[in-house]
Amino acid sequence: MDIGITMFATDYSIRIDELAREAEARGFESLFVPEHTHIPASRRSPWPGGAELPRDYWHTLDPFVGLAAAAAVTTRLRLGTGIALLTERDPILTAKESATLDLLSDGRFELGIGAGWNAEEMENHGTVFADRFRVMMDRALAIKAIWSADEPEYHGDFVDFEPIWSWPKPVQRPHPPILLGGESRHSLRRIVRHLDGWMPRARGGFDAPAEMARLRRFAEEAERDPATVNVSVFAPPPDAQTMESYREAGVDRAILAMPSEGRDEALARLDRLSALLG
Repeated sequence: MDIGITMFATDYSIRIDELAREAEARGFESLFVPEHTHIPASRRSPWPGGAELPRDYWHTLDPFVGLAAAAAVTTRLRLGTGIALLTERDPILTAKESATLDLLSDGRFELGIGAGWNAEEMENHGTVFADRFRVMMDRALAIKAIWSADEPEYHGDFVDFEPIWSWPKPVQRPHPPILLGGESRHSLRRIVRHLDGWMPRARGGFDAPAEMARLRRFAEEAERDPATVNVSVFAPPPDAQTMESYREAGVDRAILAMPSEGRDEALARLDRLSALLG
C-alpha cells in the first residue's frame, strides 16, 4: 500500500514546492491538495466538518498552479487534486490544465474530483446546488473525451461542444486517473461505471474490510473487475494499526492529512508520519 499526504497549501503555510520536495525525500508516494476558489462571506452553507470553518478554506492556493510548482522540484512524487471542484470549473480549460500538468510532470498527475458542499460558492460559478452531481459527472466525462481523442466532441446535459482540437494530450494512457470523493452508493455507482478510483474520507471511521467488500459488490454489478478501481482513503488516523488493516483489506493508498502550518512544524510532522512508511 502506498502512503501519501494532503494539506491545504496556503499563503501562510510551508511552501508547496518545499513540502513536495521534502515529502519525496522521506519516501511518501503522493501529494494531494484541495480546492476552493473562494468562500462566500455570508457563510450560509454549514461546513460538514463542524461549526467553525478553518481559514485554510479561503486561503488555499490554486491546485493546478501549486502542483506545477511541486512537479518542478520532484521526480517520483505523484501529484493530485484532492479534490478539484468540477462544479466550479470549465471542463475544456480543466482538461487543458490537467493535460499540461501531466505532461510537465512526466505522467504523475491524478485528478481527484468532487461536487462540493458550499451552495453559494458553486452558485457564484453558475452551478445550481441541486444539479451539482450531474454537473460534476458531465464535466468529468467531457474531460475524458478531450484527453482521449484527437477531435473530441461531447454532448451532455450541461456540457455540449462539436469537434475541437485541444493539445497537449496527457502522457498517461488512456488518460490520468480520475478519482471521485464520496461514500454514498451513488458515488460508488458513478465510479465503477465511469471512473478510475475511489477517494473515500475516513472521517467518522472507515471499516476497510466492509468498505472494500461494498466496492466489490458494486463493481460486480457493473461487470467490472474491482481490482481496476484504485482505492485511496483520505485522511485516515495516522497510526500503524490502521495502516496494517488497510493493507490487509486491499486498500491501494492512504492519504495522511497535515494541517496548514509553517515550515518547521510541517517538516517535524512529516518526520513523525514517515515512521508509518515501513
